[in-house]
Amino acid sequence: MDNIQSIKNRFGIIGNSPALNYALQVAAQVSNTDLTVLIVGESGVGKEVFSNIIHSLSARKHNPFIAVNCGAIPEGTIDSELFGHEKGSFTGAVDSRKGYFETVNGGTIFLDEIGEMPLGTQARLLRVLETGEFIRVGSSKVQKTDVRVITATNRDLLDHTQQGKFREDLYYRLNTVPIRVPSLRDRKEDIPLLFRKFCLDFAERYKATSIQLDDEAREMLVNYPWRGNVRELKNMAEQISVLSNDKLVTAVELRRFLPEVPEPSRLPMLAAPQAKSNGDFASERDILYKLFFDMKKDVTELKKMFFDILQNPSLATHHSNSFQEGPVLHSFHPQPEVATAPGPTTISSPQPIILQDTHKIDHHEEVEETLSIADKEKELIVKALKKHKGKRKDAALDLGISERTLYRKLKEYNINE
Repeated sequence: MDNIQSIKNRFGIIGNSPALNYALQVAAQVSNTDLTVLIVGESGVGKEVFSNIIHSLSARKHNPFIAVNCGAIPEGTIDSELFGHEKGSFTGAVDSRKGYFETVNGGTIFLDEIGEMPLGTQARLLRVLETGEFIRVGSSKVQKTDVRVITATNRDLLDHTQQGKFREDLYYRLNTVPIRVPSLRDRKEDIPLLFRKFCLDFAERYKATSIQLDDEAREMLVNYPWRGNVRELKNMAEQISVLSNDKLVTAVELRRFLPEVPEPSRLPMLAAPQAKSNGDFASERDILYKLFFDMKKDVTELKKMFFDILQNPSLATHHSNSFQEGPVLHSFHPQPEVATAPGPTTISSPQPIILQDTHKIDHHEEVEETLSIADKEKELIVKALKKHKGKRKDAALDLGISERTLYRKLKEYNINE
């Protein structure tokens, strides 16, 4: 434990949570080896600090150390950055250049955001890890290097391997010793200590009195989710130190600085208000779903009409007059097994026969109902315009689309208002 405390003092690490202490313990134990380490944690938890700890406590501490953010290097140049290139190997290669694996020979290289590395570069990295060999871009000469590799990611690399975005063999090669850095939400007891330290540092920098929190504000600070982790907490401490009117910050004052955290919506995506502003695709999708719901309603009405006729065949004449634009109706004799319990009525295996009172149905006409989505969409637009007396804004709102999309549809379907 004394060793862990000395590491905290040396690298300015604040906190006493068990998860943090365990991560520091693993880093200290693995530092004197050459094992590959994979540091896992959310953005802002301080993964790079752990890479510095491992290098500084290792036998390579007097040799070079370099941190490389794989997500910040364009895919077309990352091979050159890591492994170097020969003159003329690609456009702009006016001279030969050493890569990081060559310049850091004997030291440690920290590859942050390793999940962003392209698949081709992953294959080159795997060769370095397994054989210590690499080839410059545009060269055929194999070179040797002795570099300790530490990687970090805020992604689920195992899930990436299943999706084909990350090499499975490289994942298991990197994951020799995993270190999981806890998020700030998992070490709530450390939040007041960190906030106090940041406020003292900023007060010293700006030559001002450090701010303090009352009990209610401290409770609010601890229960805030801190999605940006320590980085977000540090930025918030600086902001409050500079902008707070009083040195004793209350919960009301603190609430002005903490961003609102929206509750996750439990509604389907189509019901979200933002769906109307997601472009034409979302708007047209809304129209189609509205169309399908209307069709479902029509089917429900047909079922009701059908069961009415089953109970009272004399109603067939009345329904046939109001159903001239639909398919031909036939009467069905139900089986004796008719459900009488509460709930929807169910009929098993109906046998179709012609209505006995056929003299009551003088005429019928089969009309094939159109199933064209475009026709239904046009019909809905026309109905909406009639309903709102030609007011496009109200019609678009009723249809669940933007006014611009409605105008385009009017032109597309040649609808005269």
